[in-house]
Amino acid sequence: MVRFDYHTHTNYSDGHFIPGMVRAAEAAGLDGIGFADHCNVTAEGDARRRLDGLGFALDETYHRRREGIEWIRTETDITVYDAVEMDYVPGREAEIAEFLDEAAFDYAIGSVHSVDGDDVQWSAIFADLTDEQRRAVVDGYYDNLAALAESELFEIAAHADLVERTPELRGYSTADHYAQVADAFADSATVPEINAGRVLDDYGEFHPAPDLLDTLLDRDIEFVVGSDSHQPAEIGRRIDALETHFDHLGVEPATLSL
Repeated sequence: MVRFDYHTHTNYSDGHFIPGMVRAAEAAGLDGIGFADHCNVTAEGDARRRLDGLGFALDETYHRRREGIEWIRTETDITVYDAVEMDYVPGREAEIAEFLDEAAFDYAIGSVHSVDGDDVQWSAIFADLTDEQRRAVVDGYYDNLAALAESELFEIAAHADLVERTPELRGYSTADHYAQVADAFADSATVPEINAGRVLDDYGEFHPAPDLLDTLLDRDIEFVVGSDSHQPAEIGRRIDALETHFDHLGVEPATLSL
């Protein structure tokens, strides 16, 4: 049974208001929900302006969100976690660590969203690339994901194999990529999640998808639950799907020691 959903979003990035998300978690029978809004402390120039335009500014607003979380905790019997989904960029570990130490979240989720500054979810960026160029992007993605695990900066790693969600990059992942990241997680305290962010939508798969999932399971790696919900209506449906998925796998979701 899924008891905790460690990966959801609020209006402090691209999600819904905190009270509605908590009520949906209660209705889904959860014991706890984690708010892990998007955050980036390494973006510069156009990338920073784009994030500001999207409202991804938790590095400046987490104090205000924390006040809201402290209030909602008085209004519910479930646990509400004050967390973050932090963009990981290799070579910028010191800046990320400094911010995480200062902010003192309950836990941090690390995400690889870009390779060499290009967002791996923006299809248009990759539409005109050759097979060789697309393969290089996917190589870079898994290099970054392995480095994320090795950094030990995060309690959780989000949506491994995110590149599979993008049609232009789908199908370039290999068994060598999967072994690379599985070895990195096997040697790391960072726990990957099973993420339901697109299983009921256009992509139709959990992260990790079956081949990577099997490689991780072969190394006895545990998983936490992350619905990646942005709206209250998503939580219950995704938790139901996750419970069915874990039952099918015959494994229990891990619980963070917080």
